[in-house]
Amino acid sequence: AFAAGTFGQERFVRPVDQAPNDASFLAFRTKLIAAAESRDAKFILSIIDPKIELSFGGDAGLADFKRIWKLNAAKSPFWEVFLPAIRNGGRFDRDPESRQMIFAAPYTFDGFPEDLDVFEYQAIFGSDVNLRSTPNADAPVAARLSYNIVRVDHDRSVKRKGSDEEFEWYRVETLGGLKGFVKSEFVRSPIDYRAGFQKKRGVWKMIFFIAGD
Repeated sequence: AFAAGTFGQERFVRPVDQAPNDASFLAFRTKLIAAAESRDAKFILSIIDPKIELSFGGDAGLADFKRIWKLNAAKSPFWEVFLPAIRNGGRFDRDPESRQMIFAAPYTFDGFPEDLDVFEYQAIFGSDVNLRSTPNADAPVAARLSYNIVRVDHDRSVKRKGSDEEFEWYRVETLGGLKGFVKSEFVRSPIDYRAGFQKKRGVWKMIFFIAGD
């Protein structure tokens, strides 16, 4: 009875992918993912909207995109940041100003409950993700989580070796009370990087690639 009661309090952000609702967007996204996987900087730059929004601090447009992401550099961070965003579903929504449809990816951005603080809660980004008793790949598995909403304890999380900012393991607690450590790539904030796409003059363009709130 305890297990059932605990599980009843869990909340989830389950994957949604509305891309198949628009055949032209689905075809575009398939090309886009292939281009990102092959590090095709030329293709990425060709789909950037001239007014693309890149931050809440005024960064916008193609020149700022090139400056921030340095696509032609040997170790541009763009690919590792962009691929998880674009590979994981998303939703169409109507832009209140232009009345045009915008596709926002990944699904975690628009799918998060509005009553939870996005700075405190995140979502498990995957199914059957190991929740371990200690921050170690050999540690016992306490539970397996699939898309659960979790509270992240940054103070008890473990940073990557040599990094002041990036975490390797997050200390998390589900809303049902399950506690432990999860590899950082399987935990995603709703305000992590998301990409937005809009059809302009018959061509899909990326109109924002942004993180934060």
